[in-house]
Order: sequence, then structure tokens, then C-alpha cells
Amino acid sequence: MKKNNILWEFFASVKLALFTFIALAATSIIGTVILQGEPMSYYVKEFGPTTATIFKYLHVPDMYNSWWFLSLLVLFSLNLIVCSLDRIPNVIRIVKTDNLDTDPGRFEKLRGSTVLRSALPVDELKAKVPEILAGASWKSRSAEKEGGSLFFSQKGGWTRFGVYAVHTSILIIFVGAIIGSLFGFKAWVSIPEGTGTKIVYQRNEAHTPIPIGFELFCDQFDLSYYDNGMPKDYTSHLTVKKDGKTLFKRVIEVNDPLQYKGLTFYQSSYQSLDGQFIISVKDEASGQEARYVTMARQEQKWPEKNLSFGIIDQRGPDFYGHYQNKIWFSDGQGNPVEFWTDDGAPIEIKRPSANYNFVVKGRFATGLQVAKDPGVWFVYAGCSLMILGLIVVFFLSHRRVWVWVRAEGKGSAIVLSGNANKNKAAFEKDLEKIADAFQEAGGLKISAT
Repeated sequence: MKKNNILWEFFASVKLALFTFIALAATSIIGTVILQGEPMSYYVKEFGPTTATIFKYLHVPDMYNSWWFLSLLVLFSLNLIVCSLDRIPNVIRIVKTDNLDTDPGRFEKLRGSTVLRSALPVDELKAKVPEILAGASWKSRSAEKEGGSLFFSQKGGWTRFGVYAVHTSILIIFVGAIIGSLFGFKAWVSIPEGTGTKIVYQRNEAHTPIPIGFELFCDQFDLSYYDNGMPKDYTSHLTVKKDGKTLFKRVIEVNDPLQYKGLTFYQSSYQSLDGQFIISVKDEASGQEARYVTMARQEQKWPEKNLSFGIIDQRGPDFYGHYQNKIWFSDGQGNPVEFWTDDGAPIEIKRPSANYNFVVKGRFATGLQVAKDPGVWFVYAGCSLMILGLIVVFFLSHRRVWVWVRAEGKGSAIVLSGNANKNKAAFEKDLEKIADAFQEAGGLKISAT
């Protein structure tokens, strides 16, 4: 019925598989080369108004969610399913077939068959065959035939299903991708040092706000430089809070994200907040510390310590891009002091009643990419299954061995034969080892002809 069904034959076609595979590969390259998720103004600027309009109608800026790309995925998935259903019954038939229901006379004609002869009576030799095969790691079954006994052993019958494991893995990956597309999102957020956020913004033209269900607080942002003044590395000290309570702290950097509640926060960018500074003051004796967000020429006070301080001037950047800040500091004891300090570098202030560790640095906002992908575990599972399937497909095979024992004159003869669906050269070595096992069996005196 299936062979006469035109629709079934269409979806079972290898040509359809090649077409959809090439189409998906080609469009994926396009989606990689052309940035996704940018506003239309970007495409107008980069490709011109006409091309940008075509992109809009073809959903190129959001290609992987477009109707035509999803249609290709569905078509490819149907092709995989139908191809598998069309071919699996034959594979099951091969694996389950009664290999003892075979005419022994044909084995001597098969390529690679070996004929061994012995002076032992056929009944005595027949009794030794299972033991010899087991010693060579081949567990056998037997059947009595006219003129002798037929023994059969096989390994790796299940490996014929390796290709269908690969098919299944692709479908699982597609399911994960669809789940991620329907229920996940990609977003961004910029968090100034010393502040937090409970929402992120979707990467679309409307910048749709998305509540995250907790507060992500940026305690500190650190930026380091190469000797030539170029930015070297940047990290964000983040705190996750819920209902005002700190749950945990985490320092993230590029390629080392924070993951919580199904969301992944990637360190992606930063922005200097011009004219804004963060001052940290620590009493070295008591360990007490205070932190302030301030601006130039703005006085700050630490009432508990009777401290007053502020930034009264700034100079730079120098050749390496570094700034210096001029600080005014008073603790109400003696005359106030003024001094220059490098941006972000700690300096010790010694006063009659206490010593203070003082740091002033420019204030930054950390830029985070935010991703939610509930289908990612399906993708991981599919990739793992694909690796296992490919190992089976390329490195393992279904190997079958027949041993036909028959009387010949006053002695007996053994016909050793077999086949493998892949890696036939390696299987020929397996047959040679079995033949050697027969020859080396004690007292058999078997010789090949």
C-alpha cells in the first residue's frame, strides 16, 4: 500500500531529504551572515531601502522564526520520520530473521569462506564447536540439517538502528529549538553600579519589558587595561535578591555567565556614566565601610565617622587612557587634606584618630545579554544522542558467523563463513581469528585447504 501511495513516496524520497538539507544549510548561512533581531533602520542603512523592504517581507531579520524556515524544518522532519518508518521494518526483519534457516551448501561459495578438515568423527567435532566459538567470544545457536549441523552467532545486530538514532536526535533538537522559539526569549539590560533591576528588555523594536521575578543588583563593575590603554577585561559583581533578601552573589565575565531560574545573563558590554563616580571609604581598624555614588564638586558625608569628602578636580586621560581625581578630605580634626589619586587605585589616608582606605573610580553601567531557552535540555539530549548514533554508524557493525559441520570420508569438515554490513576488512580479521581458534583447539588436527 505504501509503495502505491504517492504522498508517502514523496515524503520518503531521498531527493526530498537532500533538497531540504541543502535549503536549511543555505538559509542558515544567510541567517549567520545577516545579523538577526536588529531594528529595520539597521537594514536600511546597511543594505538600502529596497533590500530592507524585501528582508521585511521575507522575515529575514527574524529568519529562524519565519513561516518559511519553520516550514522547511517541518518538511525535513516529516521526511526523516517517513524515511525511518519506511525502512525500519526491513531492518527489524534482518535482525530477527532465523539465520539457521539457511541452506548450508551456499556457504562454501561465499567470498571469504574457509574450509577446515579434521580426522575427528563429525559427532565429536560437532560437540567442540560451541566451546571453540565461545572461547573466541562468539555465543552460538545450532540446528541439525541434512548432512550435518549448522551453528550461528552474531554481534551488533542493534547497530543497524544507529542511523535511526541519528534521525531521532535531529527531531529532538528540532523540538528543543521550537520550544525555545515559542517559550524563550533574548533580551538585554543595562545596570548602573549600585543599582538593580527586576525587568529586562526584549530585543525587538518595541524593547518590550519582561519581569524576571527577582532583583539583579550590580554591586561593582571592574575594568582592567593593557599597558597601551586598551580595555583588557571587564567583570560585574552581581547580587541576586528576592523580597529584599540576598540569595547569592556572583562575579561574571565574558564567557562565564550567571544562570538562575532558567535565565542566563552574559557579560556583553559596558558604558561609562560620564560625570558620575563611586567612592568607597573603609575604616581600617574597625572594618566599617561606606560607599557613595557622587558627582564632581559634590560633597559627601559619613556622619558616623564625621567624615566629609568630595572630588574637586579631574585630569586625563593620559597616554594610556588613565584618569586622576583630586580629592578633598576632612575628618573634623585639623585642616582638610587634598591629594591626587589614580582612578580605581586605593590610597591610604592617615589621620590622628584613624586610618582610612579610600578609592574613587568612574561609575559604569554593565551591559548584559539575557537569554531564556527552556528547550536547551532537549537540544543537549539530542546532541548527545546524535554523537552516540554517529559512533554506532561509523565505527560499529552487524557481524554474522556461520559454522557448517559435516561428515567427509572417515573424518569431518568445517565450513566457516560470515558477513558484516560495514567495515568488512576488519570483519575478515575476525573470521581469521575464529579459524585460528579452530586450528589451535587441542587435538583437532584441523588443516585448511
